[in-house]
Amino acid sequence: MALSDFYSNHSDYRTRLVLNTRDSKGDVVGAAAAALDLIKNAQVRAIIGPENSMQANFIIDVGKKAQVPIISFSATSPSLSSIRRPYFFRATHDDSSQVKAISAIIQAFGWREAVPIYVDNEFGGGVIPYLFDALEEINVRIPYRSVISPEATDQEIEEELHKLTTKQTRVFIVHMTPILGSRLFDRAKEVGLINEGYVWIMTNGMTNLWSWMDHSDMESLQGVLDAAFALVMAVEKLNNANFSFEESKAVGSARTDLESLGISQNGPTLIQALSSTRFKGLSGKFEFVNGQLEPSVFQIVNVIGNGEKVIGFWTSKYGLVKKLNFTNLTRYSTSRANLGTIMWPGDSHSVPKCKRLKIGVPVRKEFKEFVGVPPGSSPNSRVNPTGYSIDVFEAVMKAMPYSVHYDFYAFVNTNGEAAGTYNDLIDQVFYGKYDAAVGDISIIANRSLYVDFTLPYIESDVVMVVPIKNNSNKNALVFLEPLTGDLWVTSTCFFVFIGFVIWVLEHRISEDFRGPPSHQVGTSLWFSFAILVFAHWERVVSNLSRFVVIIWCFVVLILTRCYTASLTSLLTVKQLQPTVTNVNELLKTGENVAYKNGSYIRGFMQQLNFNSANVKTYGTSDVLDELFNRGSASDGIAAAFGETPYVNLLLEKYCMKYTTAGPTIKTGGFGFVSL
Repeated sequence: MALSDFYSNHSDYRTRLVLNTRDSKGDVVGAAAAALDLIKNAQVRAIIGPENSMQANFIIDVGKKAQVPIISFSATSPSLSSIRRPYFFRATHDDSSQVKAISAIIQAFGWREAVPIYVDNEFGGGVIPYLFDALEEINVRIPYRSVISPEATDQEIEEELHKLTTKQTRVFIVHMTPILGSRLFDRAKEVGLINEGYVWIMTNGMTNLWSWMDHSDMESLQGVLDAAFALVMAVEKLNNANFSFEESKAVGSARTDLESLGISQNGPTLIQALSSTRFKGLSGKFEFVNGQLEPSVFQIVNVIGNGEKVIGFWTSKYGLVKKLNFTNLTRYSTSRANLGTIMWPGDSHSVPKCKRLKIGVPVRKEFKEFVGVPPGSSPNSRVNPTGYSIDVFEAVMKAMPYSVHYDFYAFVNTNGEAAGTYNDLIDQVFYGKYDAAVGDISIIANRSLYVDFTLPYIESDVVMVVPIKNNSNKNALVFLEPLTGDLWVTSTCFFVFIGFVIWVLEHRISEDFRGPPSHQVGTSLWFSFAILVFAHWERVVSNLSRFVVIIWCFVVLILTRCYTASLTSLLTVKQLQPTVTNVNELLKTGENVAYKNGSYIRGFMQQLNFNSANVKTYGTSDVLDELFNRGSASDGIAAAFGETPYVNLLLEKYCMKYTTAGPTIKTGGFGFVSL
């Protein structure tokens, strides 16, 4: 009827289209069989269809083989477009054309995360790469993808939706067929995802849902008519072109229908005519660019109950606009002010915001350089912790390409005291009380079985701390220890010998080395020893004497430097000698040891076979100092085990009393916890 009306209005047209219809029954195989029948038996020169993207792939390749243009009004998958498919024309917008509109809406409301929910087929998956790219351009993160099978049961859909309730993201982008989409929203309502605080953005494939529910397919009908009108105009341009169909040369020997397909002789000229066809159709400007329609305007609707309300438009040139009046517009805009009032899920007028992360932080009395929580904190009140770990976490959050909202909560009981160990804090992340935990939390294997850790932000090895030997009663002759007795005797003999050599060479020609025998002996020895500090004042006349003095000065310089270095090292090493050098000494003697209260090092010490009766705990560095002072014999300790960040702070406070000893046990370091 529509074609008859068209030809009535265009009586000058000398060509007529003859329609041959086939019903694919919504099946991919049925569509392929119908296309083969139309080309082989009916010898059609063009096909308007298929109904969807899943049916299109094979039919497009068949059309290329037979040089028959395929004009689709509903195959929207971007993956169908290709320069290698010149016989495919899309008389509708592909799904990738709307991703810019979706990203503009997300950018307008400042959401930083979104989860796509799409059907697992050609129609659903084709747009996803384009959606990812569009969201990446505006620094929006996609933490998860929800893929729904076309044959999914209601129970399977509900299970997938339950996964979404455990995620932090509250913004969902739905891209699927209307039938599957209606089931998805029924299940989402049951699960509680259509409540206040959630955002659902649907592509045009889903917004047709309400038209489908009202049994109205006006938009699809417009696409069909425009495609038919374009084909009518293209055929008219060919006028008296050759519309013959060349039979395949392999008809007699062909074993399949594909091998026996003929070739349309006017196919190449028909696709050129289609590419140059331009008119104003029922759905707007109609013009093929590279085989498909260029996107122009998308209408943005707010779904309210079973109805919808237009809240604005998106154009590729001006972005979000409230009305299609471009008189005063000069630039692209993503301002939410350009959209009308929106009714959000839960009948709310408040713009949903991304969920604020609930971050648990440990509470401790010591080592607040890492995490410090204000005193008197309560379990359900936000706190403002301080410390190195908090500074690192906040610096990372600021460096993120998207904003993350979070609040800190102290891991305390109703009395304001620590509610448990670090393992207990990690358990609360696993049970969902906290979304993450931030602090000086050690990365160890058994914890990683239940939660995820970030990369370590500081090394944290296990070391042993022991007291330094008391060397207050030092030997008064310690200055003699750098040199052995033989070296002292040898050095003394050389001093005397050098003095004698200089006297022999100088006393006949230098007045400084003459006089009474006692004076000559004293001067010679003085000269030799004075070279130690280069304080000799006697004048040397003989060149041979000067050569001897040069050699002797060099020897004395080396001797004094070696002596000074050895004495310094000797005094330092003696002062910093540990009382215990390895773990085996402690195990053999049965000495008491300690570890920080609540630390995982307890399990480490059990692996080393320490008797539980010999193992103590400490809470602060002052308590540890007191245990060391009492000693193992007086219910104190002989050594303590700790992690290097804490040990470094301890040694900074008691640098003259304690040191590290024994091997270093490598661990994972400090990190942050998430589920």
